[in-house]
Amino acid sequence: MSDIERVNELCVKCNCNPSNLIAIMQEIQSEYKYLSEEVLTLIAAKLNISLAKVYSVATFYENFSLEAKGKHIIKLCTGTACHVRKSQPIYDSIFAYLGLDEKHKTTKDCLFTLETVACLGACGLAPVMMIDGEVHAKMTPETALELLKNIQKKEAAK
Repeated sequence: MSDIERVNELCVKCNCNPSNLIAIMQEIQSEYKYLSEEVLTLIAAKLNISLAKVYSVATFYENFSLEAKGKHIIKLCTGTACHVRKSQPIYDSIFAYLGLDEKHKTTKDCLFTLETVACLGACGLAPVMMIDGEVHAKMTPETALELLKNIQKKEAAK
């Protein structure tokens, strides 16, 4: 099913009601991992609201992403406990290893996306990192990179 067909289907399912904008955007992002400019334009047209309104919602809520995400999502906690226990060097190591820059948090091969989160709720295990929903505790730059290398090996073997 194309993006256009999926947006149309969701908008019709939600009675093309602008009050369902967030629900429609959540559903689309859960399928595609991000909200493309084309999709946002389609939603605005289908709900008969301004593109500016759709963009304002997409950029206001942190859970929405306007950038395509990688196959594996890395979430590094930067909360107080993790920060005090040196999460920044872990972030710096991953950032450099993956060849990311300030504008792009997803690798060029779309294998990884690096994100920071305010808290993963595992302060006693700090510093904490989550990859694809799996929590990894008491991380160091070396153990973090080892996890990424293992994922890369598994992907290469496919």
